[in-house]
Amino acid sequence: MQHLENTLYVMTQGAYAHLENDTVRIDVEREKRLQVPLHHIGAIVCFGNVLVSPKLMHRCADEGKALVLLSEHGRFKARLEGPVSGNVLLRQAQHARAASDVFCLDTARAMIAGKIRNSRQILLRGAREAAEAEHANALSEAAEQLANALRRVAHAADLDIVRGIEGEAAKNYFAAVSHLLRADARGAFAMDGRTRRPPRDRMNALLSFLYAMLMNDCRSAVEAAGLDPQLGFLHAVRPGRAALALDLMEELRAWVADRLALTLINRGQIQAADFEQREGGAVLLAEKGRKAVVAAYQERKQEKVIHPLLETPVAIGVIPFLQARFLARTLRGDMVGYLPFVVR
Repeated sequence: MQHLENTLYVMTQGAYAHLENDTVRIDVEREKRLQVPLHHIGAIVCFGNVLVSPKLMHRCADEGKALVLLSEHGRFKARLEGPVSGNVLLRQAQHARAASDVFCLDTARAMIAGKIRNSRQILLRGAREAAEAEHANALSEAAEQLANALRRVAHAADLDIVRGIEGEAAKNYFAAVSHLLRADARGAFAMDGRTRRPPRDRMNALLSFLYAMLMNDCRSAVEAAGLDPQLGFLHAVRPGRAALALDLMEELRAWVADRLALTLINRGQIQAADFEQREGGAVLLAEKGRKAVVAAYQERKQEKVIHPLLETPVAIGVIPFLQARFLARTLRGDMVGYLPFVVR
């Protein structure tokens, strides 16, 4: 079982992260703000203008701890990695399977089926809990559209069709998301479809920030399993793109990130004042909002659920690692096909 180590998020601009004996120390304006044992940390994620000492970089590389650099608002910049780990035979199997159109199609269908099922569960739950018939009906209608997409993806003849069905399902899902919001939050967090690079409204800004953290966790999981993060089965291979981590992330987006975003808004933990608008129409989380989201995300990862395949309680933060291992077993031939994580 993968032990869930903490991710240290350093968000204060001008902070200095360095090694002091066997601890990571964070200084701001030459004053100590935090000190934590290195062995308690699985990764260090730095947002924006954060300094990291060479000694700490070397120690992270030696011990296989990820050091990730993001922009101040969460966009991926770089990642420090030590020597490639994992069985080379597993990576050979991954490359061989990636050359098989049949395997890629079967795996992509499974991943997108998992994504659609989990998205549909959120809509159905919202429909059951909706106080007004208008919103319940809209959510039920969107859930039926996703059910239709689920039937179609099972018989998709090629990857392009799978991607097309996924795109259509995502469009229908995001069109209904506003019906899941508290009445007094719908105006401030109205969402006109999914927009990225840059996000054009508060909901998109919140989702993009959460997806950036989830993506980092999925990449760590893929690398921990000994797989090549660049070579996926659903997402097209492009230089510098962690296609396999993106593949793994799909089934977890709605259940981990979207659900947390809705909870933060509906509980008033994130409000309109926690965002800032830039020239050109970009909307981004402000510093206070980023800190609140990071804290909530860390808490969410510690929560436990019953894994549908293992039928045992596992921390949510461990699920990407489990799914990466199931994928590795599929590549080796120990499992007939990849089984996505699906909420019951």
